[in-house]
Amino acid sequence: MSGHSKWATTKHKKAVVDARRGKLFAKLVKNIEVAARAGGGDVSGNPTLYDAIQKAKKTSVPNDNIDRAVKRGSGAESGGADYQTIMYEGYGPHGVAFLIECLTDNKNRAAMEVRTAMNRNGGSLADPGSVSYLFNRKGVVIVPQAQEGGRVSEDDVLEATLDAGAEEVNDLGDSFEVVCEATDLVAVRTALQAAGIDYDSAEAAFVPSMNIAIEDDKAAGAVLRLAEALEDLDDVQNVYGNFDVSDALLESLDA
Repeated sequence: MSGHSKWATTKHKKAVVDARRGKLFAKLVKNIEVAARAGGGDVSGNPTLYDAIQKAKKTSVPNDNIDRAVKRGSGAESGGADYQTIMYEGYGPHGVAFLIECLTDNKNRAAMEVRTAMNRNGGSLADPGSVSYLFNRKGVVIVPQAQEGGRVSEDDVLEATLDAGAEEVNDLGDSFEVVCEATDLVAVRTALQAAGIDYDSAEAAFVPSMNIAIEDDKAAGAVLRLAEALEDLDDVQNVYGNFDVSDALLESLDA
């Protein structure tokens, strides 16, 4: 769930070891294929592809899978699908706004599956533009606090990225989230590399301008069930929501 970073970070750690790993691998590989198709297979001239590969490697996607995806996307190997990006907008339980980003080779299937997941989990699709104004396109870099040379501090991250365009650094517990304009993403990521700071992922994302606080476990459970149902769809690449759930509530739901 990319809308709430702490939830996303928690789920990212779980995803590496749980049974949905294969599904996550497939989405990361699809990202690589699409990036290579859009900008070519040379990472030095295609920063989107570079970032897609980095994220896949951090999530332990095998190098063979990565190489094949680059070849399919760039046309060096046959078998690549013609994926299209489609955004769906909708509302979930308790008025939470959702942006659902799909990468699909079948628009009708994607639309039907998203609508079904929404309807079965207390949500509904909305007209284009009715939800998207609540979000801003931003660059988001996730930096683990534990680094090879020791722990990195919030000040270290801010100092390394401020001149490159970082707007804010948020403490997510085990990692920091660096937010910048989407156009500054490569500069911020490059500044971290120059400072010797490792990062888990760097990508453009939709960040809510304001969050709805979800404060009881029943409401949080309903919102997160919808988010997970959407993320579980093969055609769905990212889910963004404007909700905020406390760490304590997340932990009690996990338990």
